[in-house]
Order: sequence, then C-alpha cells, then structure tokens
Amino acid sequence: MSSDVPDVDPSDVRAAQVTNARIEDEMEQSYIDYAMSVIAGRALPDVRDGLKPVHRRILYAMHEAGVTSNSAHRKSSSIVGETMGDYHPHGDSAIYDTLARMAQDFSMRYPLVDGQGNFGSVDGDPPAAMRYTEARMAPIAEELLADIERDTVDFTANYDDRLEEPEVLPSAVPHLLVNGSSGIAVGMSTNVPPHNLGEVIDATVELIEDPDATVEDLMEHVKGPDFPTGANIVGRNAVHKAYKTGRGRIRVRAEFEVDEEEGRIVISELPFQQNKSRLVERIAEDVNEGAIEGIRDLRDESDRDGIRVVVELKRDAMAEVVKNQLLESHLERTFGVINLALVDGSPQVLDLKETLEHYVEHRREVVRRRSEHELDEREDRAHILEGRLKALENVDSVVETIQDSEDRDAARAALEGEYDFSEAQAEHIVRMQLGSLTSMETQEIESEYEDVTARIERLETILADPDELDSVIIEELEEMKAEYDDERRTSFIEDTGSVTHEDLIPEEECIVVMSEDDYIKRMPLETFRAQNRGGKGIIGADLKEGDRVSSVFAANSHDYLLVFTNHGQIYRLKTYEIPEMSRTARGKSAVNLLDLDDGEEIEAVVNTDDLDDDEFLTMVTRDGYIKRTAVDEFGNIRSTGIRAIRLEDGDELVDVEVTDGGTDIVIGSRDGMAIRFDEGDVRPMGRTARGVIGIDLREGDRVAGVAAVDAARHDWVLTVTENGYGKRSDLSEYRPQSRNGMGLVDIKTGDRNGSVVAIEAVTYGDHLIAMSADGQIMRTRVEEISTVSRNTMGVIVMDLEPDDEVASVDIVPETAYAAGGESEATDVESADVESADVESADVEAPDIGREDGE
Repeated sequence: MSSDVPDVDPSDVRAAQVTNARIEDEMEQSYIDYAMSVIAGRALPDVRDGLKPVHRRILYAMHEAGVTSNSAHRKSSSIVGETMGDYHPHGDSAIYDTLARMAQDFSMRYPLVDGQGNFGSVDGDPPAAMRYTEARMAPIAEELLADIERDTVDFTANYDDRLEEPEVLPSAVPHLLVNGSSGIAVGMSTNVPPHNLGEVIDATVELIEDPDATVEDLMEHVKGPDFPTGANIVGRNAVHKAYKTGRGRIRVRAEFEVDEEEGRIVISELPFQQNKSRLVERIAEDVNEGAIEGIRDLRDESDRDGIRVVVELKRDAMAEVVKNQLLESHLERTFGVINLALVDGSPQVLDLKETLEHYVEHRREVVRRRSEHELDEREDRAHILEGRLKALENVDSVVETIQDSEDRDAARAALEGEYDFSEAQAEHIVRMQLGSLTSMETQEIESEYEDVTARIERLETILADPDELDSVIIEELEEMKAEYDDERRTSFIEDTGSVTHEDLIPEEECIVVMSEDDYIKRMPLETFRAQNRGGKGIIGADLKEGDRVSSVFAANSHDYLLVFTNHGQIYRLKTYEIPEMSRTARGKSAVNLLDLDDGEEIEAVVNTDDLDDDEFLTMVTRDGYIKRTAVDEFGNIRSTGIRAIRLEDGDELVDVEVTDGGTDIVIGSRDGMAIRFDEGDVRPMGRTARGVIGIDLREGDRVAGVAAVDAARHDWVLTVTENGYGKRSDLSEYRPQSRNGMGLVDIKTGDRNGSVVAIEAVTYGDHLIAMSADGQIMRTRVEEISTVSRNTMGVIVMDLEPDDEVASVDIVPETAYAAGGESEATDVESADVESADVESADVEAPDIGREDGE
C-alpha cells in the first residue's frame, strides 16, 4: 500500500534543529555564566547575613536537624552528610573544612559552631577526620536563624527541588562585620576583617538613630578590626581609609615583650591567620642562614592558656636590633581589606556606612515580615477567642444546638446559621471539650483575649510607624550586645613608620678605610684593640698591588657623614651604607656609593649628628687658604655632591673642622710649621667662596691639616708624621697670632720623621687611629705618646715596615669606646725608654694626669 506522504530525510530533520553560533560569543557567555555562578553561589558573602551559601546551608541543616546549642553534640560526618545530601551538592571535604573553621576560635571572632574534638590549631594542624569530631550550633549562630519560621526571609528550592532552603538568614547581628569573610571569586576577591560585636552594634544603633551619620561618626564606635588572635594594629590611617573606601592595607604586629635584663623576647600574640609553627621554623631558618643575628635559642612554650614563643638572645646582642629584624620579616603582617559583598546578587565594594545601611534595611524587612506574620497569627487567634467568648455567653443554647444536631457538620452549620459564627469559629466550638466551659477557663480565655488584642495593637503600631519598627530593631540589637559583647582583643599602637634598613643595623663604632684606587669598607672599632705606642698594629686592609691607603676615619654605624674630597666637593653618606668587611678584605669600589672623579680622594669626614645650626664648617686648602661656612649652607646635598669651596688651579682641600665661632684654629704644615689664631679672624663665607689666607707657607711647603682647639675641651695638640713619629704639646706652646703668618715650628721634620701627616686637638682618654699606606692599622691612647715641647722630634708612635708610611690618622673620643664597655687593656708591648727617641732638652716630666697603672 503506497502513501501520499513524501519520504523525509532524517538528516534534514537534525539539520533543522541545529543553530549556528559564533564560538567567541558562546565561550564569552558560558564564562560569564560560570563566573556569576562562582561569585553568587560560592565565593562571596551576602551583605545581609555575612554568609556564603556553604555556611548558610550548614547552619540551616543543623537547625532542621535540631542540632542546637541546647542539644547533644552530633557527629560531624552526620552534619556534613545531611548538608551535602539536602542542600550543598559538593564535596564532603569542602563542607567539613567550612564546618571546622566555624568552630575555630583562632579563625572566627565569634565561632558559630561548638566543636568537640580536634578541629585544628594555630600551628596549621588539620582537623581530625569528620568521623571523630562532633559539633553543634553555638548560641550566637542561633541568633542568625532566629524567627526563620515566621516568614522573615524568602526561600528557594534546593538543588533537586525536594526541599526549600533560605536565600538569606534573618541575622539578628551584623554578621558580615562581626566575623568578617574571605574568599576568591572569578576576577575578584573579598577580605573583610572581623570586628568587636559591641562596637559594631553601637555603630548600627547610631546609624538607625541618625541616618545622616558619616563614616567618621560611625568610626567613633567602630575603632578598627578586632582579630580573634589579638595582636596590634599599627596606626589608624589605614583603618580610616579602609572604612571610607572599602579597601585598605592594615599593618598588624605581634604582641611581644623585650626583656633586656633576661636577654629575651617573648611573643604572646600573633597577627591574624599567621601559622605559629611556620613562624618559629622561619625564624630558625633565618638564624641558621645568618639573616638574623644575635639569637642563641628559640622555644615554643605555648599551651592551652595561650601563645608563648621565647627568643633567647646572645649575651652581646642588641635587643633593639634583633627586635627590628624580627619585625621586618616575621612579626608584622599586612591585612588587605577588601570589603566586597553581594548586594541584591551583585558584587559591590562597600564602605563602613554602606555595609551597615544594607544590614539595617535587611533587619527592617525581617522585623516587618515577622510582625506581619505574627499579626496574622494574632488576628486569627483573636477571632477564635471571640467565638469562644460568644459561645460561653450562650453556653446552654449552644450545647443544646450541638446535641440536637445529627453530626458535626450539621452542628457546625447550625452554629453558623443561628449564632452568626464564622466557619473557623464554629469548627473550633464543636471540637471544644466540656471541661473548657468552667468558670476558670472562661477567665483564662478573657485574659488571653486581652493580651492578644494588646499585642495586635502593638504590631499594628510597629507596622504603621517606621520609628517604632526601628525601636524594635535597636532594642533587639541592645539585647544581642548585652548577651555576647566582650572586650577588644586587638589593640592600637602608634605608627612610627615601617622598620627601615637602619633599624636592622647594630649601632656600633666603626673604622672606615679608603684606598687611592677608591676601594672602601668599614670594620668594627673593637676589631682593633688599644696597643702601646710603637707597635706595628695589625692588618687593616689587603690592598691590591700598587694601591695604597688614602684615608681612615672613625664613625658610628648610624651616623650621617659629610664627606669632603680634595676637589672641594661634599657628599652625604650614611656609615652603614659602607659595606662591612673583615680586616683582610680589600673593600668594595666606592663608585657605588660616591660619584668620585678620577684623582678625587676623601680628605675629611664630618659627623652631622654633632652639628648645630649655629656652627661652622672650617676648611683649609693645601696652599694655606681657610674658609668658614655656616652649617645651614649644606642642608640639601645631592647624590652627586655639591661644591663646598672654590679652589684655584692646582689647589686642593686638605682638612675640615667643626667650629662654633669661639674656638682657635691651628693650621699645621707638611714641613712642621703651625700657626694658631682666633676663628673670628676668618669671616663666614658662602659655599662658592675661596676663602682667605690662613698660613703663609714657605716655598715648597703645603698644609697638612687643621685642628680646632678649645682650652675647655682640649689639653694638647697632637702631631703625627709620615714615618710613624709623633708628639703631644700643651696648647700653651702655641701662642695666638694673626692669620696669614708663617707661624712657629711645631715639630722637626727631616729624614727620620718625614713630613707631617696630621695635626689634631686631643684630651685625656682619646684614642689615636693610625693607618699606614700598606694597610696596617694601629690604635693607641694618646697618653701613650710623650708630651714634649714644640720644635722637637717626638717619639715613635707606629713601627712601620721599610717603604711604608703613615697615610691617615683619626681621633676617637673616649665616649665612643667607653659607652661600649670596651676594655682599656693593651696587647702589644713597646720599648721602655722613650727618651731615646727624643732629641730635645725640653722633655717634660711624666704626666701626673695619667691613669693608675699606665
């Protein structure tokens, strides 16, 4: 049998069902759908209850299962199973990790789960398996679910449409701020810090009472984050920024105590989310690698009562430096605030006021819906009570009517028709028991009816008057505060700035050495013990062939130095910027520190820590010129240096001293001449001035150095020659003259002594640091050098090798080494007879001012 219907090609049918689409558009839309699913369904909290879906589902599952704070603990595996089976179709490990975190008092400011068993630790230990631990809701978690059965929030179908789950919890507390939240979505993340419940509630009440309150007004209540692990927030500016913009970076510092007497640092609180065990390991690693010095032992003495990590210091360690080293790398962390939450399903970054405004609107909606729900219940109950009261008024006839009826339906119909009862009232009356007709029952019904009608009036007032509704919210918030408020755990400390590199450098006296080939280094002063005069010293630099020492000077590692070169340039340098190296090291190239030209060498160094604005920098040149310039002229020194003095062709800057306007100047020449004159003879000049003639040099002579002498502070003038000889002479030996004179003979030069290298003003306790061109350094007390008259040969100060010579000297004041408790002992013996080195009849008797035993 043939058919009139044409045959249809199956491939044509399938082709008609295919829709062409651009793959770029399909991928874009699919990715957007995925991203929004992650954002709204997993990673970001809702601004209203501060919960992500997994937290909300766990709590609701516990609520439905009756695992409340008053029930017995339930196996965590049971809670996880019910949550996964009914509401959250994801892996059980993700659900259990969330449940465990809600039970950790070091993760949640107010834990939502009361856990029993091992739920992990601040050391990063994982929770025990879910089959071993038990849990139930914490009391504050029940406040998030309070009134959920009273139509306060919307419900939606669960993943398989069997059940319904809440879209949001009623949340009687501003939970987003109270417990905070963190999460990473697609292209965005949130990191809301926890806060003190009492402070947040006070701010919420303030906002309800004054909707025009600013963020600053609310911050009068919310001082800042309050982390469960305590610690300290450094400064308040970052907190203010975070509250005003929704973003900020807050520095959180551990709580610790530096006990210098016991030589230890005790850590008692850690920044939020810092792993204590890993912290101890990292500190130990840095100690072993030499990144942190001064620690001899590290112990974790923490127990159930709290954290206690003890850092034992070495005997000679500087506690402040060790503390700063720990702060830089271990004891301070940054908490990046990103106040991102879902508002009507869309992610928004919110400031403090906006966050609380959304919560207040949520609570208004909850209280309104709850009041409407209760009003409906109360009105229904009042209607029933009205029927009962009416029946009691006509009890005999009502009973008779019921008795005369064939069945309940007939009795109900008779009551509705004869007494005008509603269907609900008639149904209730026919089901009443005879015992409810007693006079006692009548009084109870009347009393209940009065209560119900009063409650109805109250609910109607709440729903009709927004101020009354707000008063209910405020009252309930105050109840939450009274129940759950506690003291702040996180404190505020003053922001003194971040730990700088300088804070990590021990403050110590140093010797700085520079060579003619521009190699520079620093070494601790204590490396060179004081010797008797005439010693050889010890090696201070291993110079490369052909290189020679050009200068040596002493400074504190934290000093700012003004560095003067022979070309008249001045540079500013921090001592610790000079690399610290061993005695036998060559040093590092100075071009990394100072922008020196070819042939430019350091001639003088001035410590800026000793400078006052009313003082002067007094400079002398090789050709005898002198200039005084006020200190404030050198306020801004570029990294490339600035001009300190104008030099004529062939002239060079030789030495610089700090003067106060009331000192005398002593200029010493290479040929052993010296002139002393009043500082006032040289008027102050600008930086670009050349200066005036200070000493009239003989032909071929040149200036060796300058000393600023003050009779109140100095006792002698010390002169050192290139062949290692020197002497002390009383200040009185140098009578004042006018500048631009030839001066007097200071010391005899010649083949034995060689030319003068330096002239210094010294006093009791000063130490002389002398360095030879070949790298030997010798340190001796100035009292070791004989006191003789002018125009003498002096005594041997430093025993030099053949072809070696003294290249540079510096004076270290007594306070520089006495403060460090350095021993005055000497370790090199010298010749007993000093007179053999002295060729003058003016040799004085031994100093009576020398200390006992010298």
